[in-house]
Amino acid sequence: MVTVRGSFVRAALTAVLLMAPTPAVAQEPAVPRGLRITEEPRVAREPAAAAESASATAAPDWTPPLSTRGRWIVDANGNRFKLRSGNWHGASGTWNGSGSTDDDANHHAGENSGRMPLGLDRAPMAEIIAGFRELGINSIRLPFSNEMIHDSRPVSDDSVAANPSLRGRTPLQVYDVVVRELTAAGLAVILNNHTNTTRWCCGVDGNERWNASQSTGTWENDWLFMARRYQDNQRVVGADLYNEVRRNVWDDPNWGLGDNHDWFAAAQRVGDRILTEANPDLLIIVEGINWTGIPVDGFAHERPTLEPVRRLSHTLVDSGKLVYSAHFYDYTGPNHSGATGTGETSDPRYRDLSPAELIDVLNRQAFFVTAEQDQHFTAPVWISEFGIGGRDETGVRQRAWFENFVDHLIRTDADFAYWPLVGWHEDRKGNGWALLHWDSAGSRMGLYDGDDWRAAAWTRLIGAQGRTGRVDPVTEWSMLAPDHGDFVQSRRMRALPDWDSGARKAVCPDGQRLLGLSHTGNRGLCSDVSAGPLGDPVGGHEVVVDERHVRPGQDWASGYTKLQCADGQFLTGYSVRGAAVSAALCAAAPSGRLGTSGRTVWFDRGDNRGSAPKGGDFAQGHYKGQCADDEYAAGIAYTGRVGSARTPDALYCRKLG
Repeated sequence: MVTVRGSFVRAALTAVLLMAPTPAVAQEPAVPRGLRITEEPRVAREPAAAAESASATAAPDWTPPLSTRGRWIVDANGNRFKLRSGNWHGASGTWNGSGSTDDDANHHAGENSGRMPLGLDRAPMAEIIAGFRELGINSIRLPFSNEMIHDSRPVSDDSVAANPSLRGRTPLQVYDVVVRELTAAGLAVILNNHTNTTRWCCGVDGNERWNASQSTGTWENDWLFMARRYQDNQRVVGADLYNEVRRNVWDDPNWGLGDNHDWFAAAQRVGDRILTEANPDLLIIVEGINWTGIPVDGFAHERPTLEPVRRLSHTLVDSGKLVYSAHFYDYTGPNHSGATGTGETSDPRYRDLSPAELIDVLNRQAFFVTAEQDQHFTAPVWISEFGIGGRDETGVRQRAWFENFVDHLIRTDADFAYWPLVGWHEDRKGNGWALLHWDSAGSRMGLYDGDDWRAAAWTRLIGAQGRTGRVDPVTEWSMLAPDHGDFVQSRRMRALPDWDSGARKAVCPDGQRLLGLSHTGNRGLCSDVSAGPLGDPVGGHEVVVDERHVRPGQDWASGYTKLQCADGQFLTGYSVRGAAVSAALCAAAPSGRLGTSGRTVWFDRGDNRGSAPKGGDFAQGHYKGQCADDEYAAGIAYTGRVGSARTPDALYCRKLG
């Protein structure tokens, strides 16, 4: 046990405890409501016209299930489906963690959800959902907690006063009805595992990671339960795996270290399990890391968000199902936790950045995933939380940030979800963040009542021009990362016996072929470029561990051991023991699809990926080799000479037929 001075421990823990990535009304000098706060003029519509314009874009006709094509989300007909979403929070908890849960004062902003989506005590569910449609949204992010799933206590009668048919139901049963009614109204629903326990997020609260207050196994099983529970409702379209993964008192989450805090690996595993064991139609939504380090000047701390995706991206067992997500609020920053007072660092918040600086940071932290095409990480990015205070928010920088952030959402044609949709008010006063508020008498205060400064920006966002219509299929580029265990992304190979027991195996998703390998680091690159799906469904596979298929006079890597596929086969996977090559996995292609002329691509002394390689840097910091787009990999060469680690040195690249 290491002993540290108590004053430091108290300061560090206080700083961590005050991390505040969740909305809270911030204080700024007041300015007149009419003051222009951005460089460009804003044209406000009349409230009635704005509401009519917004509702015209709500929940258009679409055909589930959803999938992805490059950076776009599409419906079953291949038409772009832009997530214009909002968060209906409450089922994941509003209790602040101390005092009686029955006392509204002990809940965030005094808003007690009763362990259900907020507002069911004040307004009929149909009225709330109609309000969503008026706002122009087509989808709902619906948070839940793992505790809620197992909570057998009926909700109180008072908490469903405006919806008496819900009396006597458990929180999960109420959640069922909410899902049913949202989807019946044509809205898409994304299930969001927001917290372990049913309490307000997010700080050091026992909900920092997917396994903070429970085991990883419990978390995975709960996800399988939820995915199966709604599998017959095709308008339940996504599984948002966990909210704002962050540091607890002692430990940081990480992206790829292979330990119990590895968010990359945990999301990869549960995403594959959902698709293979529960519901293959769901989008798998992975949020970046929200915070690492102690927020004290002089100590390393940051908000990584999606930056790690550039060096290590997910490859799900089903291509076209991965969506990345990120959250942005004005009071946080790339190195600012959001705390005020004790625990606040000198780092800038997002609202402190100039418009140009903000764009640069946003692109670096998240939007690059959609902006850069033909990369192993290219995917849709859903900004699944952003928001700001409403009528009582008079801060110049806060308002400017919101306008500038909305501008960037429009500029990038981004998918988004506002936080939150529903709140409370009394005499038009309250927390103010929601777009729709109800008072205790059931009277609604809406975004378009004429006195909410956010209305013009929201109308611009919800009605912005963007890509519509059909999105053609795109080339898939996928990373293989058997860094700490098997990375078999082929459904076909998963169903077969272990083909190299004791080795770490990596296999491309079905329909893709291996095109690249790294000299060290074990990484690989797969694609379906040029040829589309290449495998023969009835052709089988072969595990190659020697040079049986190297023909006399065709030694393409003299002095090296060569694991070569037979003619008519292509490389679809490989296995390693430590850093050493163990075996090559070859799959059969239909007759005539594969040529036999080839070349050797060496990468033992530097990168050799061609002049304009697609797929991106799939093994940062390591030498790499890659076949051309019109080639396929047919062999791996390595050396067993003294001093060699038997790592891959060359690929045998042959022309497609």
